[in-house]
Amino acid sequence: MNDEKQQESFYIQEKLFDENTSQLNKYQDLIIGQRGFWKLVRYELILLLSSWVPGALGLFLRSKLYPFLLGACGKGVVFGCNVVLRHPHKIRLGDNIIIDDNCVLDAKGDKNAGIDIADGVFVGRNSILYTKDGDIVLGRNVNISFNCEIFSGKRVAVGENVQIAAYTYLNGGDHSFDRTDIPIMRQARSGTGLFVEDGAWIAAGVMVFDGVTIGHDAIVGAGSVVTADVPAFAIAAGTPAKVIRMRDEPETPAGDDGQERAKDNSGN
Repeated sequence: MNDEKQQESFYIQEKLFDENTSQLNKYQDLIIGQRGFWKLVRYELILLLSSWVPGALGLFLRSKLYPFLLGACGKGVVFGCNVVLRHPHKIRLGDNIIIDDNCVLDAKGDKNAGIDIADGVFVGRNSILYTKDGDIVLGRNVNISFNCEIFSGKRVAVGENVQIAAYTYLNGGDHSFDRTDIPIMRQARSGTGLFVEDGAWIAAGVMVFDGVTIGHDAIVGAGSVVTADVPAFAIAAGTPAKVIRMRDEPETPAGDDGQERAKDNSGN
């Protein structure tokens, strides 16, 4: 394992404390994602003039100014107050999207595509979508409640019409920890990706880890920790989450088994 690979998960700190890089270049590398005087001026002016402005005026200003920072921005996109955009040239938005107050969209990385959000998506206040050389893809009509976090060190893909309740954490990345002679944070970042298929519902306070696929139309109960795949149409809950029953199979009414046994024993 070479030194560069070992340091991959530590690269933000490395950049912050690199004595050979100026403070201005560090800021541009970590926040804007591009160097250049006019790129810096544009980013700073747009945030200064619009990011903090409350009410209808703020919504109007951001709807007109934020698209100049983004890789792509469709029609009818609403940006709440104090929305933070980092590496915005790698953030692409479709039509009729709402990014609520205090959200962070951070597409940080040297080799990644960034963040793609399709039409009709809602991202609730205080939620964070961020990458470290990974990608995040949200399908049409995804609804993310408040105080959620989606991290991608590889790829996180959420299908269409998915509901994600408050305080949910999707973690699409991991660390290698094979070596004991150096700290884990200095070892290589690993990960295979995380996938949530169409129509799934993830209830409040759920944690989903790298390598997991949640099948289409599945439900994950509140407070669950998901470490293995959840099949399509399954209802899963617990720590770790386990399948309770399947939505596409008829539920056996309570007591039916006992009644059948009683009939058998009576000879009827």
